Amino acid sequence: MAQKSEAFDRIATDYLEQIASLDLAPLADRLGITVEDGQAVIPFFGFDHRVTPGGVLSPGGQPASHAVSVILFKYLLLCPETAPPGEDWVTYKDFKDAAPFVEGFLNTAERPIARDFGGRHGELEAACRRLGGRPASLGMTADLVVRFAALPRVPMTLVFNDRDDDFPAACTLLFQRSAQGYLDMECLAMTGMVMARWLRRCDATPPPWESGVGLL
Repeated sequence: MAQKSEAFDRIATDYLEQIASLDLAPLADRLGITVEDGQAVIPFFGFDHRVTPGGVLSPGGQPASHAVSVILFKYLLLCPETAPPGEDWVTYKDFKDAAPFVEGFLNTAERPIARDFGGRHGELEAACRRLGGRPASLGMTADLVVRFAALPRVPMTLVFNDRDDDFPAACTLLFQRSAQGYLDMECLAMTGMVMARWLRRCDATPPPWESGVGLL
């Protein structure tokens, strides 16, 4: 565990050094973020996270998790000069560079949501609302279709069909194709993983942010 922590500290230090050299002001409009006191404030699933010289802080001021920190570092560092094309919705495996991460995405994102909420799509709907999700349609027929703002320029849609007598519960997470211009494939997969974990936490009573535990 100590070695893993040391490795992350080295990675975080490298990213923070790169971010320190950025002019954040021109990135604000391109990424949909704000800049306060020279620090980037980035909404992640609707919760403002702050990228400081010492690392990423969650809304309550605690250090963010490894996954969330890396996602937000990359969101800043990969900022495209112009908005990438592609407003159509695609599955994760449809991205051309996703192949090495597809199985991991299934095992940490889509399958856990289906497993955790099978037979409980009402509870999933409530958890989605707590995580800022809003009903969507996209012309699909499903028990639940919910759109999220994972990041300001990276929306996601959860499509869930509950189990019945013939089929198990199934979850598909969709991204707009333009997401590949804002995050690499590993970070997109990690975003799905964080969503699955946070939905599980949002299923708690009371929700984490009301109990003082926090989301991370």
